[in-house]
Amino acid sequence: MVVAGLKGDGVSQTGFLRHVHACQTARLPGDRLPFRLGARQVGWVLPDFAAALAHEPGVQADAAGVTLGNPALLHDLGQRLSGRGHYRWRGEAFDIRAAPDGPVLGQLDRGALPSFGVSATGVHVNGLVHRADGLHLWVARRAMDKALDPGKLDHITAGGVPAGLTPWQALLKEAEEEASIPPELASAATPTGVIAYAMERPEGLRRDRLYCYDMVLPEWFIPTANDGEVAGFEIWPIGRVVETVHATDDFKFNVAVVLIDLFIRLGLIAGAEAVSLRAAIDGGAG
Repeated sequence: MVVAGLKGDGVSQTGFLRHVHACQTARLPGDRLPFRLGARQVGWVLPDFAAALAHEPGVQADAAGVTLGNPALLHDLGQRLSGRGHYRWRGEAFDIRAAPDGPVLGQLDRGALPSFGVSATGVHVNGLVHRADGLHLWVARRAMDKALDPGKLDHITAGGVPAGLTPWQALLKEAEEEASIPPELASAATPTGVIAYAMERPEGLRRDRLYCYDMVLPEWFIPTANDGEVAGFEIWPIGRVVETVHATDDFKFNVAVVLIDLFIRLGLIAGAEAVSLRAAIDGGAG
């Protein structure tokens, strides 16, 4: 299935582009103030949250931004603000950096990341199967008790990169925990690139960097939900995946963008539309 035949009618472009644009709704700085650890800016905070931070020990706040002088205090600061109802504590620490490849400056709970406007790292995996009747993709459905996007369609495995792990280590961990994919199969995944974006969400500012992979799985392998985060798995012909992303919002917001990247690489979106979508995806700022 090649979507290029639809280009120019306005429908196809709008159908795919809306997912990309939905992940790029943040306009920084906007009303936000810089949040710094020592001399290094790591995030952006809204004025009300900056005011709450201003009363915390070790924090300096003025019109130029909010600074926590001692980065070692960040985790405890995040926990106190959660206890006061600013966000939900997730019990999963993430490493905080000023730049994607920079040193770790501190740690913050996953639930606090959007309020502090700091960058988060994740991994997303396209679970592909080659069958006699063509290419297929494993599709997961998120559990209905998930805090974010319950019931949405998802990748075979995807998740954040916890503190102390690399994206590759997180991939192996999530693959086994979410889909019971053994390391000998998961380790065959190949990196395809990084997708970054900054978006406004109900929980706050999402500044995500997604490390994306293709994982070709044998026909005999059947993923099994292992940690309660997935309600179940289905295997779809790639054409059905393309049509669903184009016509609906059934997939989780960032999964749709990773899938569009896959469609372009496979040649399922071609020509001027592919060029436009690639430019839009690469123009995201996480």
